[in-house]
Amino acid sequence: MRAVVWYGKGDLRVDEVSDPRDPGPGEALVEVAYCGICGSDLHEYVEGPVMIRPGPHPLTGEAPPLALGHEFSGRLVALGPPVAGEDGRDGLAVGTRVAVDPCWRCGTCYWCRRGDYHLCKVGGAVGLASQGAMARYVRVPAAGLVPLPDTVDDRAGALVEPLAVGLHAVLRSGIRSGDTVLVNGFGPIGASVLLNARAAGAGAVFVSEPHAARRSLAARMGATVAFDPGEVDVRREVFVATDRVGPDAVFDCTGVPALLPGAVDTVRKGGRVVVVGIGHGRVEIEPNRLALFEREVVGSLGYRHDLPRVVGLLAAGRLDPGPYVSAVVPLTAAVDDGFDVLLADRAQLKVLIDVTAGAM
Repeated sequence: MRAVVWYGKGDLRVDEVSDPRDPGPGEALVEVAYCGICGSDLHEYVEGPVMIRPGPHPLTGEAPPLALGHEFSGRLVALGPPVAGEDGRDGLAVGTRVAVDPCWRCGTCYWCRRGDYHLCKVGGAVGLASQGAMARYVRVPAAGLVPLPDTVDDRAGALVEPLAVGLHAVLRSGIRSGDTVLVNGFGPIGASVLLNARAAGAGAVFVSEPHAARRSLAARMGATVAFDPGEVDVRREVFVATDRVGPDAVFDCTGVPALLPGAVDTVRKGGRVVVVGIGHGRVEIEPNRLALFEREVVGSLGYRHDLPRVVGLLAAGRLDPGPYVSAVVPLTAAVDDGFDVLLADRAQLKVLIDVTAGAM
């Protein structure tokens, strides 16, 4: 079968690879329909290895070269034997359409025993710790299978994983109906946060984004106002718009460490800053800006049992991911028309790969 394979920094190819082996205990085999290109995939292409280990992963035993891809939908074609403590298999039969939580987890470490499998001591993700879903078939953790109802099509199913990142961040923020939020950075994560904040009942969602096309997209997706931080003082504008209180929550979706102190200064007294974007480097925050105003800064990593909730929101019509997708490209053109276009044109938000087109 053909797959989009990462060999190293700057070396991404559509290659012939072997079909996956039969699923073992706690595993499943999925025939992929659509797979999204994530920002982490772009980082591996441009500067990797970042999250990909150069040698065998301690949990999966797999090593590069690896097919990328962890945002996907497809059809269940095989289930391996269950493992102790595994649940969630009810209603899962061969042929079931699914989205997949791609987190490999050991099931035995401190965090897994608490239910925090996304923090597993030796965990990883499909497409980064094992062969990924930019291929016709992919082997996945059976615990991550999420059935898709008929009302959620395969394209929307491939967006369940990135939408779950936004839902998890919104849950970490603790916002309630009527609250006001600010989203810093309107890439795919920022868009996911905006959609989920609206679904949670946020009264106003402000966006700070320097790129004009992305500001326009934010407005179409429900932003109250999308500000250009190069033209206005976003902190002041949001402060005035909230009757000189400040937003209840600020989401940093930029991954730019230097912007974090400004987020702390922007959130209201008693508010919460949620760090969602993954960045590199250090930043200084004055402790008094937290203690004297009872502000909190929390991290948000991926998702934890959030994909089924996203499917429910999609099925109920409470999430509209339509504007989220910029383009759909065949697998054979994934590098040139997918990865390279996303890197060259910031007006593009999310590109889906139609894996059924050219994956044989």
